[in-house]
Amino acid sequence: MLSAAAPAVAPTRLDPVELFLQADIVVQAVMIGLILASIWVWMIIVSFSLRIGGLSKKSAEYEAEFWEQRDREALLTKSVRKEIPAARVAAAGLDEWRKSTAKQPVDREATRQRIAAAMESQIAEEADQMAGRLNFLATVGSVAPFVGLFGTVWGIMNSFFQIGAQQSASLAVVAPGIAEALFATAIGLFAAIPAVIAYNRFGGTVDRYEASLQRFADKLHMGLSRELDRV
Repeated sequence: MLSAAAPAVAPTRLDPVELFLQADIVVQAVMIGLILASIWVWMIIVSFSLRIGGLSKKSAEYEAEFWEQRDREALLTKSVRKEIPAARVAAAGLDEWRKSTAKQPVDREATRQRIAAAMESQIAEEADQMAGRLNFLATVGSVAPFVGLFGTVWGIMNSFFQIGAQQSASLAVVAPGIAEALFATAIGLFAAIPAVIAYNRFGGTVDRYEASLQRFADKLHMGLSRELDRV
């Protein structure tokens, strides 16, 4: 006498790999795109954290050395080669100083304005370069949930087609497709949440670093302005 077939055992926990493998090709494409976006987001988070930490330390050391150093030309050559933003800001101001005071008589007020404009322009350029890659975080943070929602809608539509094909609306028919569809939304949120948090935090970090460069430029501008009075 043949023994009865053992009943199928229902899964007791979520298996992300199985959900991905069983998903529709469109939903799989959405998941892959969101996973790649999430990986890129975390790469930006790690690289930006390391970069801003290194720049803050180098800039603090440079500024302390700058105010103590008498031979600032040699210091600038050394520091610009190391790509320190504060050094490039100082170089912009001192370069404009040399050009404006090369010929006599010197227009002091116009020279002050040109030095300030040169350093402000360099500060804006440094801030733009630093914040350039953060735009991707903002894009992922705003778009990823909707991309995941598209995958969810597509998966649910596919589940409805399965209902029609099998002429059954039981949970056994629709549950797998709905689970796969909702998994796409979960991946979208997984990509979007850290992107939004990092964008907001790093945006504040860039603003603070830009403010520190502006304070350094203001201090240098005051020093050059006093020297102008002696020209």
